[in-house]
Amino acid sequence: MIFNLFKSGTEERPDDVKSIRHALLHFIKQELQKAEGGEGANIKGLCVYMNCDPKERHIYEAAVYVDEPNKLKAEIQRICDDYALDLPFNWTLSIIFDEDIPSEAAVMSNLSAAFFIKTNKHFVKLTATAYLQALSGETLKPSYTLTSEGGKYNIGRDAKAQSDEGYFRTNHIAFPSTSNNDSNKYISRQHAHIEWNHSTAKFMIFADEGGIPPRNKIKLRSALTEKITKLHSAQIGHELEEGDQIILGESVVLAFSYQEFENE
Repeated sequence: MIFNLFKSGTEERPDDVKSIRHALLHFIKQELQKAEGGEGANIKGLCVYMNCDPKERHIYEAAVYVDEPNKLKAEIQRICDDYALDLPFNWTLSIIFDEDIPSEAAVMSNLSAAFFIKTNKHFVKLTATAYLQALSGETLKPSYTLTSEGGKYNIGRDAKAQSDEGYFRTNHIAFPSTSNNDSNKYISRQHAHIEWNHSTAKFMIFADEGGIPPRNKIKLRSALTEKITKLHSAQIGHELEEGDQIILGESVVLAFSYQEFENE
């Protein structure tokens, strides 16, 4: 199994939420200090890989604030500020469970975790096409095609929507306000967006202003694990996998797939 890649080593192995989090943050600090003066200026994002025994997963999830990932990012940022470790303004954090670890990743000796610094040189030159279709709610089109070269795909109420600041935004996946479908009224004008992440070669969904609590919410249902993930921050995106369902507002559901839908 994947977690057998990790060795206990001679160090004491943390076994509770606080000690796991403390050990992980200490390890991240050490790795970021190594990057300073070298590839630090080219950092695009940080990846934390958690490949623990399934019996311990709930402890590891709590340690990395899996339901509120912005909290771990804030703690890492504080460490960087305290030790004068410069990260770019728009750096990203990915927390990944049970996936293969890049060969360049730093593996912890006393914890079922690894840490990977994504830089320009690690960008993956892959392309992809994906599709979205509303299972609940009414969109202007029966389905939508997304490409890795297409940039940012905005999701929201109406194709042209005026923001609170007065500017107009184009929603590429649009839910018309004139629809008789009750689900559409829970969609914000600036609800979410999807874009291609070149460093991970995955489409990612981000909450926009109207999709952050206490406003209309965004949840993601994993097709693989059936787990529901809530998006709490506009800064942290969530990778989309085959068959995932995006839940917007009260009852709108979008299906995500790399296969064309029958009505395409």
